[in-house]
Amino acid sequence: MDVLREQNALVQAGHDVLSLAVGQPSHSAPKGVLDMAATALRDAKLGYTDALGRMETRRAISRHYGDRYGVEVPAERIAVTTGSSAGFSLAFLAVTDPGDRVAITAPGYPAYRNIIKALSLEPVEIQTDSAESHMLTVEALEAAHRERPINVLLIASPANPTGAVTDRDHMAAMMDFCRNEGIAFISDEIYHGLRYTGDDRTALSHSDDVIVINSFSKYYCMTGWRIGWMVLPEDMVRPVERLSQSLYISAPDLSQIAAPAAFGCGEELEAIKDGYRANRALLLERLPSMGITFAAPPDGAFYAWCDVSAHTNDSMEFARRMLQEIHVAAAPGLDFDPVNAERFMRFSYAGSTDTIARSLDRMEAWLKG
Repeated sequence: MDVLREQNALVQAGHDVLSLAVGQPSHSAPKGVLDMAATALRDAKLGYTDALGRMETRRAISRHYGDRYGVEVPAERIAVTTGSSAGFSLAFLAVTDPGDRVAITAPGYPAYRNIIKALSLEPVEIQTDSAESHMLTVEALEAAHRERPINVLLIASPANPTGAVTDRDHMAAMMDFCRNEGIAFISDEIYHGLRYTGDDRTALSHSDDVIVINSFSKYYCMTGWRIGWMVLPEDMVRPVERLSQSLYISAPDLSQIAAPAAFGCGEELEAIKDGYRANRALLLERLPSMGITFAAPPDGAFYAWCDVSAHTNDSMEFARRMLQEIHVAAAPGLDFDPVNAERFMRFSYAGSTDTIARSLDRMEAWLKG
């Protein structure tokens, strides 16, 4: 956020700032969603909905699981949420007591840690490394659990900031371990759809006894619509419903009406994904020649987690200098990995291909000059 504030100040001063820091698509919501929203604004009486969401929205999500994954998920086990962020809070509250320990990976999305602490829970950050493509292993999970028992495991695949994908064997082994040890398992699948080296596989393909969190934000380009969902084990539906009633009432009604149209916009969304794929190829081609290496295979999402230690031992200062001197913004490692922050930065390729290419041109001239 410090870098973003400095970036905004430079933009307001009239500078041409290029961003490799943004964590959201640069495209608008698909046309089908916009058309549905326009109709709803004109014709629908918008208000509160059931805490679990409109039944027609839940049914649309249920059909999506059958169509995309070949998995049957009853609409009654789906909760529509105010973005995935509400889903994380609801999931943690539903399966924990104060003081419980929640395992997450490092590097990882910083809001996980902050939500966990805000709910009087203890984050357990388990380090991953490039030797395992930044996938959490059962061995590392078991070691942390034996040291002090863990109550919940949260896994994101594809992951922010690494772009790493946890393969099906690792995922299944961790789910089996959690089931045997009585550890609640939460699968963050918000970057599903944005994988470049294979097909997505939902955790629900292996077990129904998990909580899955997803969102219309990333692949569907709907961050500002604040609309996500959870798939819940049957015995968790009522607790999540009661928590939702008190904390959020319901997800935005307009977004609930419009969002299912996104499932029918595959051609438009795949064209956007082709842009990310081209941007990813540019980073893979050009960053190594600058002495910036990939700490994890950027197989999914729209991020590259990179080692910049050839140029600096302080990635925060490096990010500030890059922004001030050549007006290119990127995210330093501090929030994502408090242990190894100084060596790493996250580069986002969610922007236009022109932005990525121009950013790389500036970086190359700066680093070699």
